Amino acid sequence: MDYKIIDAHSHLWLRQDTSWNGMPVRTLKNGRSFFLTEEVQMVPPFMIDGVNSAEVFLSNMNYAQVGGAVVVQEFIDGIQNDYLAKVKSDYPERFFVFGMCDYFKPGFYDTAALLIDSGFKGIAIPGHRLILSDGRVNLNSPEMMKMFHLMEDKGVILSLCLAENNLQNGEIKEVIEECPRLKIAIGHFGMVTAPGWEDQIKLALNDNVMIESGGITWLFNKEFYPFNGAVRAIREAIDMVGADKLMWGSDYPRTITAITYKMSYDFILKTNDLTDREKRLFLGENAEKFYGFNNLPDLPYVKNMSE
Repeated sequence: MDYKIIDAHSHLWLRQDTSWNGMPVRTLKNGRSFFLTEEVQMVPPFMIDGVNSAEVFLSNMNYAQVGGAVVVQEFIDGIQNDYLAKVKSDYPERFFVFGMCDYFKPGFYDTAALLIDSGFKGIAIPGHRLILSDGRVNLNSPEMMKMFHLMEDKGVILSLCLAENNLQNGEIKEVIEECPRLKIAIGHFGMVTAPGWEDQIKLALNDNVMIESGGITWLFNKEFYPFNGAVRAIREAIDMVGADKLMWGSDYPRTITAITYKMSYDFILKTNDLTDREKRLFLGENAEKFYGFNNLPDLPYVKNMSE
């Protein structure tokens, strides 16, 4: 395959042992976790210890011919800065990793500054998780703005997922206006199955804002493969902001409880609704430029035993 494939939205962790909004997230066995209020299949059942390691991911990437991956963070997985620093050290050409702070506690600016000084080139904010039952953390709070100015000055990328129904759009628009040089990747394709998703996509009309599709197969899970609704949404987003503003992301590993890793992008390869150039930009070339990937490996196709 002569396409360059880069996954712009994935997750890694050694163990889930955390809480969010006062509810627990705990690794169980056979790939399951207790998630907030119920037991769920968090990762595929063959990952029996619940460890979502870089080595297992690399095996999936190599099989699916994915050259590089961007690893973001989520509060429901716990803060993984120590592990992701090791991942980047061990596999510098394959992964771009994001650090994350505890934004619920004052003083996170200092943590962000330390992460940047230690070599992290990106800071992640799962913005939709900042809205709790008893309040919220605003993206345009004074400490957030101080952190964003630091990131802008240092050339550090912001990974941001926003709540649906445009609950945080006004806040991030203020950030973009005040920090126009801050590079921002907005995830979950604007929560594409929720009303008003187009307004999140249109944030990419700003020069340094990109949109990535992490979780799009989850959002269209009821429709399932080949995700024709997702393709139509990608087509619509291209028409709104241009093919050079969009990146593919898988949301690995949660999405591969329902589909294989390769299925999370090959529906894009097979559709006739996107041009070859649009596919190339979306599947890898945009992410390569935005995140600065270099020296990606050449990954030849390996025939399946069942073929």
